[in-house]
Amino acid sequence: MPKMKTHRAGAKRYKVTATGKIKRRQAGGKHLLGHKTMKRKNRLGKMVLIFEGNIDQIRRELPYMKYSR
Repeated sequence: MPKMKTHRAGAKRYKVTATGKIKRRQAGGKHLLGHKTMKRKNRLGKMVLIFEGNIDQIRRELPYMKYSR
């Protein structure tokens, strides 16, 4: 069977931690920032763990990334 190709957009969006969890950036922190509080803008700048319901989809996109279940 041939090698699977990595989904390049997914590879740029997601990072795998040392313990095998998948992190992503948060939406909403790039524009229209004037009315958002500083606390909210700071939180939007941080990476967060992905929702467990999306893990299988991301694993199909990134077949060669090392992650745990």
